[in-house]
This record gives sequence, structure tokens and C-alpha cells, in this order.
Amino acid sequence: QVQLVESGGGLVQAGGSLRLSCAASGRTFTRRAMGWFRQAPGKEREFVAAIMWSGGTPYIADSVKGRFTISRDNVKNTVYLQMNSLKPEDTAVYYCAVASGNYNLSSSRRYDYWGQGTQVTVSS
Repeated sequence: QVQLVESGGGLVQAGGSLRLSCAASGRTFTRRAMGWFRQAPGKEREFVAAIMWSGGTPYIADSVKGRFTISRDNVKNTVYLQMNSLKPEDTAVYYCAVASGNYNLSSSRRYDYWGQGTQVTVSS
């Protein structure tokens, strides 16, 4: 059974930092890209960042570029999202996901396994 478990969310003041983790279990995700999305109340799910199996240059949404970084540890089957200089508009539920392919990674339709989400709240 495939399982993705996010952790690291919470309440933080504007300008603060959080590090999200997403641990995959149940099967290995060799050669699979992984990504992070977020969804704020009343809004559609939004792409945040993605990273290929091999690492390399990650894909980062313009809205978080320069503040968020994505990384992965393939031995641990874990992907991370380091979030710095957080803003109130970053408040959302953050989801990690495993992609079915290595292109069009900013589309949620590219992903076939999803975690349950972790809440990030940034106070002003």
C-alpha cells in the first residue's frame, strides 16, 4: 500500500521559516519526480515546487521563487520543502505528490499519489 506522509507544518509568524517533509512508504519511487502543491481555502490547488529523481535544477513556482527550496533523499524516499521568509499568503494546506512522468510537473494531473496534507499558517 502506497503512503505519503507529510510533516512539519504549523503556525509561524511572517518572515519565519518552516521545513516540510514527505516520507514515502509502501514501494520505492525509483525514477519518479516528486512535487509539492498547496491549497488555500476557496482556491484551487496550486503548484509550488517539483524535483526530478536525479535532483538537478528544480521547478519552482514564481510565487515562491527565492524563498522556497525543494530537495530529496532517495535513500530515505523523502522529499523536503524548505520555506523561508514566509508570508501570510503562503497560508494553505501543503500536499506532496509522486509524479507519473517527468514532464509537465506543474500540473496536478501529472501526479498519481498524494499525501494527506499538512497545514501551514502564517500570521501577520
